[in-house]
Parts: sequence; structure tokens; C-alpha cells
Amino acid sequence: MTPQPPSNRELSFAAGMFTVFLCVIFGSNAVAVKIAFSGLGVFTTAAVRFAIAAVAIFLWARLTGRTIALKKGQLHQVVIFSTLFTVQLSLFYLGLSKSNASRGTLLSNLVPFFILFLAHFFIPGDRISKRKFFGIMMGFTGVVFMFMEKKGLSDGYRTGDLIILMAVVLWASSTIYLKRIIDTYSPFQVVLYSTLFSVPFFLLEALLWDPVMVTRLDAPVIGALLYQSLVSASFGFVAWNTLLQKYGAVSLHAFIFIMPIAGVALGGLVLGEPITFKILLALVFIVCGILVVHGKSKKEEPLYPIRRSI
Repeated sequence: MTPQPPSNRELSFAAGMFTVFLCVIFGSNAVAVKIAFSGLGVFTTAAVRFAIAAVAIFLWARLTGRTIALKKGQLHQVVIFSTLFTVQLSLFYLGLSKSNASRGTLLSNLVPFFILFLAHFFIPGDRISKRKFFGIMMGFTGVVFMFMEKKGLSDGYRTGDLIILMAVVLWASSTIYLKRIIDTYSPFQVVLYSTLFSVPFFLLEALLWDPVMVTRLDAPVIGALLYQSLVSASFGFVAWNTLLQKYGAVSLHAFIFIMPIAGVALGGLVLGEPITFKILLALVFIVCGILVVHGKSKKEEPLYPIRRSI
């Protein structure tokens, strides 16, 4: 596979609005996960979600004639990034079950900051500039404000936040690994093999650690599962990568600040989670940090491929 030069076309108005729509979808995914938790066990939710997503992406790949088979020498790489994916998502789901959607969304948006930090040491040519360092500091300042919030929080929330933070560090580490090998894969292969690999382990975790795998299966729970699987993971993945091929990462990543805003807002509106002054301060700092980090010239590509579809 010969890598194609990156596209940096300006988004049309319609494409821009569609990108905003996708960012809202990705940002609200934690809300859907929390709704699914009301009827399914933590790891049962992960197993069902990624099983549906894997089937949907597999069918899409076959219908569109994409190559699914791996090349010689790729199997061990697939095992590595799929293992990282499985542990990362296991931690994220466990942490989110103990915290709330808005806090989980804020923490998950630390991923680009951790990636910038790790890439400085592990990706040749990716160095932290003064502007990027300032953006990183703004992002982490936001998290400090979030952890300062004590209103209505128990020790379980703190534990959940720390588990999510562990997942975020692992997410950034796996992205750095993918950055080194991604040119030899189609983007959908990374998602397809990660999800296929993870499902049996999520099922095993569900059998071992979910007190009850299914407590109720009503319309909100089923809708939340389908939203995560088909709208966010499947449709969102295909749509984002279609835009990525046409317009390039620079144009699309200008919109990712919308994701934490959507997550916090919908956590409050849909789940009734408290949106306090400190949470709003955390949101402002994280969003501003993202904007500073991604305030790049058109000649400079962001250093990581988005994986928000997961």
C-alpha cells in the first residue's frame, strides 16, 4: 500500500456542519454508555457494543470491496495494538461506571495532550513547541479544576476518575504505537481487528466481574447500545474517515474542541449530572488547550489519527 499525500482542502459549509455533527456524536458517547449501564453490566455493555460494531464494520468493508486480510508480518502488530485497545477500554468502562459522563468526557479529552508529550520522546521529528507546551498546561489545569470539585462526589468518583485517567494514558500510548505502523494499514482494519480481538475478553470479564450481566433490556438501554455501536463506532468511523480522506486531518481537527462541550452539556441535560462552576472552568481550560494545540499552519499535520469512533 503506497501512502497517499495528506489532503488539506478547506471544508465546505455543508462539510463543516457535518463535522460538527460528528463531533457531537463522539462527544456524547459517554452519555450513551452510562445509559446502557442502567440495564447491563459494565463489561457486558462493552462486549455487546463492540460485537455489533465489529459486525457492522466487517459488512461495510465487504460491501465496499475493501481488503480485510492482513499482510505478512502484521499479525504480531495486530495482537499488540488490540491488546492495548482491550485493556484501555476495559479501564475506561470500569472507571466510567464509578464516575459520570461529563467527567469521563473531560478526562478522555486529555488524550491529545498525552500524545503530544509521549510523541516528543518516541516519534522522531515530533517535538513540543512553546505553543504546544502552553496548550498542554491549559489542558491539565482544567483537570486540576475538575479534581477540585467536591460537590456531590463520593470517594467512588475519585477512584473512577483515576481509573479513567489510567485508560487515557494507555490510549495515548497505543496511539503512539499506531502512529509508527499505521501507514501499512487501512484505518478500518485497525478498528475492525481491535474490536474483533476485544469481544471475547470483554465477555470473559463480564462473566467474572459483572454481578448481573443483564438487569433490564428496555428501549433506552437498547437505543444506547445501538447508538454506541452503529451511530458512534460504525457510522461515525466511516463518515469521519471519508471526510479525512477528502479534506485532511488539519481541517477536521479544528473542530474537536466541540467534543468535550457536547459531553459535558449532554451529561447535564440527559443524565442530570451537576455542571458546577469548577466543571465549567475545567471545560474552558481543556477546550482552550485543544484550540492552542491544534492552532497549526496548513502545512503541519496533526501527529495522531483520531480514534473517537471507538
